[in-house]
Amino acid sequence: LSGLDPAQPYFQGTPTEVRLDKSDADFVDIIHTDSAPTIPNLGFGITPAIGHIDFYPNGGVQMPGCGKNPVSQIVDLDGIWEGTRDFVACNHLRSYKYYSDSIIYPDGFLGYPCASYNLFQAGNCFPCPKEGCPNMGHYADKFKDKIKGQFLKLYLNTGEARDFPLWRYKISVTLSGKSKVRGYVNVALYGSDGNTKQYQITKGTLKPDNTYTAYIDAEVNVGKVTKVKFLWNNNWINPTLPKLGASTITVESGQNG
Repeated sequence: LSGLDPAQPYFQGTPTEVRLDKSDADFVDIIHTDSAPTIPNLGFGITPAIGHIDFYPNGGVQMPGCGKNPVSQIVDLDGIWEGTRDFVACNHLRSYKYYSDSIIYPDGFLGYPCASYNLFQAGNCFPCPKEGCPNMGHYADKFKDKIKGQFLKLYLNTGEARDFPLWRYKISVTLSGKSKVRGYVNVALYGSDGNTKQYQITKGTLKPDNTYTAYIDAEVNVGKVTKVKFLWNNNWINPTLPKLGASTITVESGQNG
């Protein structure tokens, strides 16, 4: 059984026979997309973990792309009817959109086991454990025989619009050069299955021999990394024409480490 943001009003805090619960099927997976409190935040979805595995994409409360202004959302690409409906319950309805995207992307929507979304964002729960990460949505049941504990809370990030899946990478850049400068460093990944756009790894003071690390959620699963593009910019004209390079760049895939 897959619960697509099961309802919070009249169901949260009720006995298990009243609401959806892991006892209802051999395998129950849940996608939480609107789990803010109904009062005062008007969240429609249930907050606690109630399945065998519970996914909290983007933290489970506010979905990317749902904070647009009402006019742009109502007159959206999907038309006025879907736009109006999405404006009223955008976070809640993201659950079925993630699910339908998951059918097309069997390797997408990896959920990372973690104690909280903040820890996940900070990279504390990266990469996937040795038994792997379950895929949120249609292929979640592939993980059925790997569940060990009572509850398994899983976190991931998604895109703002279709296509929703993102793939997480850890990128570490060690700089080389003669003097420190201010600016930013961008990296793009190239691989056997596709290329990413540029992602900012750090900005501010850039010191040679220092290592800067960032976690990126890329719009493409690049597969085997074949090339990394490194760019830096010092934001303003510097008459000394500083030079900066990368002595090493390390890329780690969340899926397999």
